[in-house]
Formats: sequence, C-alpha cells, structure tokens
Amino acid sequence: MGGIVDFDVCFPASRISAEDLHTTSGVPVPDILEVTHSKEFPALGEHELSWELALRAASAVLRRTPVPRGAIRQVIYAGSGEWDVPFWSPAAKVAHELGIDRAHCFEVTNFCNAGSVALRVALDGAGPGPGEYALVLVADRLSRMVDRTDPGSRALFNFGDAAAAMLVTADGPRSFELLHSAMRTDPGWVDYYAGEWRQGRVRIRREPHRPGLSEAYVANFSALLQETLTALGRTPDDIDHFLINQGDRRMHERLLDTIGIPAGRSVFNYDRLGHMGGADTLIALRELADERRLRSGDLVVLATSAMGFSWGITALEYRGIQG
Repeated sequence: MGGIVDFDVCFPASRISAEDLHTTSGVPVPDILEVTHSKEFPALGEHELSWELALRAASAVLRRTPVPRGAIRQVIYAGSGEWDVPFWSPAAKVAHELGIDRAHCFEVTNFCNAGSVALRVALDGAGPGPGEYALVLVADRLSRMVDRTDPGSRALFNFGDAAAAMLVTADGPRSFELLHSAMRTDPGWVDYYAGEWRQGRVRIRREPHRPGLSEAYVANFSALLQETLTALGRTPDDIDHFLINQGDRRMHERLLDTIGIPAGRSVFNYDRLGHMGGADTLIALRELADERRLRSGDLVVLATSAMGFSWGITALEYRGIQG
C-alpha cells in the first residue's frame, strides 16, 4: 500500500495563556485550566500564517530526504477549509515556495480527521507511481476561530495551532507502512458545531448542550478499532502506541480504559500543549520518534476525530529510520 518516508511538525512562535483567556472572557483561570490543563500553549500570533508553518515542516522533511522536486506529484493540504486567504489554494502556495512545479495540488477538508484522509487519498490507486511521492500537509488556524470573549466557548479555549508535513511513497523505502485505514461519519451531529461570521471573522458556535456525544466518541472509535484489528488479525494487546487527538483529556482516558490500552502506550501532552488540530497525533508520533521510543515492527494506531462528526483509525507499522 505504501507509507510515510519521513514527517515533521512545526509550531508558531506565539503562545496564548490562561491569563489571556481570562482577560478576554472573564472566565476564572481555574475554570479555564480545567479545559486547557496548561497555563499556555502555541497559537498563531497576529502576523503568523498557518500555511507558513506547513511550509516550514515540509522544508524540514525535504532537507532530510533529498527527493527531487519533480518526483513529488501530489501536494495535499488537509484541514478545515478555513484557510489563511479565502478562495485560494494553500497546497499550491506551499508547492510554489518549495519549487514543486509538476504536482497536482489540492485540498482535503475533513477538519481534524483531514490529515488521515489525505494520507489515504495519497496512497489510493491514483497515488504516487514508481519513484514518485506525495507531500501531505496538515495545518489549520483553529485558535483564530475561537471567540475568546465568549464564556460559552470555554470548551474550545484549548484550541491552538500547529502544522505537520508527511512525505509519502507507494513503493520506495519508508519509515511507516500504512497497514489499514477505517473512517466513518455520524451526520446526526452535523449542526452541533458550526461557524458564523462575526466582526469579519469566522467564529465557532455550539448549539445548546446535547447529551450523547461522549458516548458516540467511544462507540465509533471502538467500532473502527475493532474493524481495523480484525482486518490485521491483531488484538488491542498488539498495539504498541495508541495516539489520539488532544481535545479532551477525560475522553482520552475514557477511550483507553474502554478498549483496554494502558495509558503508558499513549502520549499525553496536555501539560504543555492544547488541541493543535489535525497535527495532534503527528506531534505525539514525532515525540515518540525523537525520544527513540519506537522499535521496528511497532504497531502504531492514530485515532482522529473531527467536526461533522467524523472518526478515523489509521494503523501504521514502524519500519525504522530510512537513510
């Protein structure tokens, strides 16, 4: 099927703090910390752009992996569709800056599940041919869409920003083999969160609280994980690393408990990072790689969820650093 040759992540220089959120919203700091779990985390500053983070992540990958630019035949930019510039292609912009001029550049929109979707799209039948590559970029500007003046948006106060880039191939040496991918959407939740224009910006709004979303998270992740493990002939005990979007720590812990995976096989960055969008699981994977906690043959599962509501399970096998 193919997999990931190399990948990297990039954070903005600016940060947002619980004190900042308290100042703008009036919500007490202890109540904000119940959501953020950290006193500050990375978020786009006034003059920072998410596509530039994606460019920096991609540049780091291409410096380590000197693939000819002409061999990159797809550049896919994954996120929410709320780009830095309206009616514009961030995929084409990054390709232009990198000197990639023979690729098909396009966007995939599935919110925080979009990176997993883009990886699967890149390796589908129309993906890279022999000696060819795809560059998958994962970036968003979630913090810009949170109304920090609205106490009712407190559940979103942990939204930060980051970007990731994955160089993908179907037939060349690769560090991670894509073993299986399973996704589904429950459209009954489509209107629970939605954007609205306010003071010239898109702001995320939630309907009045509706019970059942937590149960839907656990049920859908559990079903997709079972589908994946069955396809692979594996069990939860075979999972070496289970990485999940860092949106809600309680949900993270509940999911691990439900499927029977010890917390030590996951990554918790809540003490220093917020929800960094679709880059969350790749940030965790980068940490595992940098700390040399991956071993050849490790089964790595990425669990991603998104507005809409969509859920995805992506199973990877670590093959070691490719030189």
